Amino acid sequence: MKAPSRFLPSIASLRALEALDRLGSASAVAKELSQTQSAVSRQLQALEAQLGVNLILRKAKRMQMTPEARMYTAQIRQALQTISRASLDLTLTPQGGSLNLAILPTFGMRWLVPRLADFTRRYPDITLNMATRLQPFDFGDEDFDAALHFGAADWPGGDHLRLKTEQLVAVCAPSVLNGHTVTLAGELSALPLLHIATRPTAWKDWFAAQDIRDAAVDGTVYDQFSTIIQAVIHGLGVALLPKYLVEQDLATGRMVIAFGQSMQSDGAYYLVWPSERSNDPALRNFRTWLAGQSEDEDSLPR
Repeated sequence: MKAPSRFLPSIASLRALEALDRLGSASAVAKELSQTQSAVSRQLQALEAQLGVNLILRKAKRMQMTPEARMYTAQIRQALQTISRASLDLTLTPQGGSLNLAILPTFGMRWLVPRLADFTRRYPDITLNMATRLQPFDFGDEDFDAALHFGAADWPGGDHLRLKTEQLVAVCAPSVLNGHTVTLAGELSALPLLHIATRPTAWKDWFAAQDIRDAAVDGTVYDQFSTIIQAVIHGLGVALLPKYLVEQDLATGRMVIAFGQSMQSDGAYYLVWPSERSNDPALRNFRTWLAGQSEDEDSLPR
């Protein structure tokens, strides 16, 4: 069914409304869109006239969006992103498409990127764009087709593919042990313990697995693996790190196992994507390829 033309506003007026919601002032909108403030005002007035709805409260020289306008903008934002993405795909890769992927920085760099040469050989017409995100987000508010996620398979409104479980090992620089062999797990609590913010209970869980319930686990907290890895290498303490991340450092002797065997983390790594995009051809091809790479505790490509 064809929508009446009055319900299909111009892209320019919709962009002006979306920018006003995001930026908060007509001057900021004008700067972003490379227009004058009067041009922005005319576009918004035309939009109100076309829809027959008041969207803007005008007080002195300020513009304030009505609650109805904010609800409307939340709906059209994703449509504008879809149009922009489709246009970019057509321009850059007319025969394939593109994927915008949110990645976890260390997992993306150490696990995904070394494997991507195979993907580009198999799908040369698909462009993969990547940007870092550390926390879950709403796909409706971000211009991403999929994301790499650590934790549970619980991303709201999304489907998922499990990629990899995580085995944690207690590691440190050789200088931290100073030639001493740790024979009891409890001895580690006397050493500086380093924590990664995304695994806040890792040390507590590790000691519990060793039947130690009252170990002191206070220590420095790092927000990224790249930072805590460097802290370990430079002798600042002992950390529980994913085995796949430290294989090379263990092999070269920059790190040693402080004590014991690996422990499986409660979470896992997933590819997640919005359910409504499941049949997108580029995303489907990437998902199929990635499923063939998802092996628990495999070795990194050398």
